[in-house]
Amino acid sequence: MRSGFVAVSLLASLLFSFAGAASANNEQSNVVVVLNSRDATVSLLDQVTYKEINTFPIGKEPHHLMATPDNKSLIVANATGNELVFLDPKSGQIQRRMKNIADPYQIGFSPDQKWFVSNSLRLDRVDFYRYDGQAMQLVQRVPLARLPSHMAFDANSTTVFITQQGSNQVSAIDLATQKIKWTIPVGKLPAGIMMTPDNKYLLVGIMGSNYVEVIDWRTLKTVKKIQAGVGTHNFRALGDGRHVFVSNRTSNEISIIDQQTLENVGSIPVPGGPDCMEVSDDGKTMWATLRWIKKVAVIDIASRKVIRLIPVGRSPHGVFFANRARNS
Repeated sequence: MRSGFVAVSLLASLLFSFAGAASANNEQSNVVVVLNSRDATVSLLDQVTYKEINTFPIGKEPHHLMATPDNKSLIVANATGNELVFLDPKSGQIQRRMKNIADPYQIGFSPDQKWFVSNSLRLDRVDFYRYDGQAMQLVQRVPLARLPSHMAFDANSTTVFITQQGSNQVSAIDLATQKIKWTIPVGKLPAGIMMTPDNKYLLVGIMGSNYVEVIDWRTLKTVKKIQAGVGTHNFRALGDGRHVFVSNRTSNEISIIDQQTLENVGSIPVPGGPDCMEVSDDGKTMWATLRWIKKVAVIDIASRKVIRLIPVGRSPHGVFFANRARNS
């Protein structure tokens, strides 16, 4: 862990003096939240100056984070710590901790916001909760094969799709009944998964190889393998309804996939094992955590070049722009 940690109250005052409170016209925060998995810390960076605002302890193995449906909090999932930590998106201040959430590795809300789903990577199961804005009520635990990793939902909130890295499979689970609908084999070490905007195909990052597997989830057939880089891992949509970025951790690049033509239309060299990504509201820059070199890359999308490397903690994983929760 880093030295010089400050108390949460001081952290909040520092951030308010830096970013300012939200104004009546929805003035945006510049805070970027980065989870340092091996250091058990959160780094707060400035989106404009690229400088670190602060770093503070959060809990064991924070991997992924997301906004609550009301956009009043950011949920940080501490996998080994068995808890969810709620942060104020305006300041980074810890609002509360929710204990006894077993191994929350990857988390997600269904599009209709009725279900909170938690993938328990080391426990080989998926947990389904009801969330009322304050408490999580466990409804069902569904055992899966080895290492359930990432998730995606269909547009109608009927199904959640889970990749399983240890068994090279994707499973579909019915949200209403929490029953497994089907399981199909895919390539080696499936990781990130996302639904195309037309709700027709699942895109699966095949981390043990170098491609995105395209699955027609209604016919249960692989319709294409889109060549990417080695260690194809995670996805982030550009925001134009068509293109999506996919990180390739081993070959140190980020591929650009056209979701209409299902083609790889370009790549961006990014050293250090790119993993999770965020895209600025104006679509000009992308931030990517670099798992192997303790840095975050800032990428100019137009020129496809890294323009800044920002030091953070060990094994940075999840990244989030705080204004997404404040102004969405």
